[in-house]
Amino acid sequence: MTISRFLASHRFNFTRFEHRATQTCAEFEALVPALPGTRNKNLFLRDKKGLRHVLVIVPPKLVIDLDKLSALLGMRRLGFASTDRLRQHLGVESGSVSVLSLIHDLSNSVELVIDQTIWNAEAIQAHPLINTETVVIPQPELKRFLATTGHLPTVLDIPGVQ
Repeated sequence: MTISRFLASHRFNFTRFEHRATQTCAEFEALVPALPGTRNKNLFLRDKKGLRHVLVIVPPKLVIDLDKLSALLGMRRLGFASTDRLRQHLGVESGSVSVLSLIHDLSNSVELVIDQTIWNAEAIQAHPLINTETVVIPQPELKRFLATTGHLPTVLDIPGVQ
């Protein structure tokens, strides 16, 4: 099922914006005009052995302290997952990952970790599985989306590098 059909079939309330393709937060900031909702950065990580996978959503400028986050999550040495793992677990390419990618995680094998500031926002921005569009999702709809996909978020004050 496509993300558009999924969102429409569950009657999610969101606003969609088209824009030029962006691969990074810096490109997004430079190329996309200000949109409603909170911007964020999405990182797909895995533990040392590649047994646990985590989608981490943080403010765009936060540089995560992976050692501290690993300890908070009870994991050994978090690192960036490969593009192959990203495709396998979330069905997207680099630059297109967002919370909406969780529709492809039917086995709920990907853990979701969201920074407290993103979680508390009235609305968040998310790529709808492509990097040429952004949707703005109000917080109640985000919670409903996660409940629908069966993903319970871990909400933390994610530690940054000092």
